[in-house]
Amino acid sequence: MTIKEAISARHMVRTYTDKPIPDDIVTKLNERIALMNDAHGVQMKLITGENAPVWGLMRLMGAKGTRNYLLLGSPAIPDAKEKLGYCGIDIALYAQTLGLNSWWISGTFSKGDVKEQSGTAVQAGILVLGYGATQGVPHKSKLPEDVSSYEGNSPEWFREGVKAALFAPTANNKQAFFLKGSGEEVHIDCNNSIFTDIDRGIVKYHFEAGAGKDNFVWV
Repeated sequence: MTIKEAISARHMVRTYTDKPIPDDIVTKLNERIALMNDAHGVQMKLITGENAPVWGLMRLMGAKGTRNYLLLGSPAIPDAKEKLGYCGIDIALYAQTLGLNSWWISGTFSKGDVKEQSGTAVQAGILVLGYGATQGVPHKSKLPEDVSSYEGNSPEWFREGVKAALFAPTANNKQAFFLKGSGEEVHIDCNNSIFTDIDRGIVKYHFEAGAGKDNFVWV
């Protein structure tokens, strides 16, 4: 499975089996995390195994079997939360290509716990990882014309980018973004209150994966 294929295959999963993530898969995840951390200056950290704590808020949300997760943390750098959105969804989709499921928690998590475990100044949430009891279900989605416009006839790469963006797991599934294209330039507006920066990073990643990064530039 490719990252582009994983975009439509990945859905939120809250309940997980007790099957541990094999060491070779953990190694691959950590290698990918290291690459993203180095490339974008963030500081994500993977926690795995039976000794990983399951916090009270996760229990209240119906989490079951959540013994592996990615701490979405970063030093205090410019656009930290947007970068964490971008890098975090990369790991979620990469995990999907490895046969894992995921659940992004960005609202109801303990910033103090994430800060303590990751040692970071900025926290964007927790990405639960593991083998789901189910594969989840697709979220309700807007139409392409609801979230995008293109000046003139839209090229295939733009349409594919918008299609991929509509699969993005935005906060509360609001899909509060709009993509504007003109020539080889694309602009994104995103307005989802405290989740705006995280959502922008997630949607940008999805759009790039669908459109192909070589076909356009962000403006």
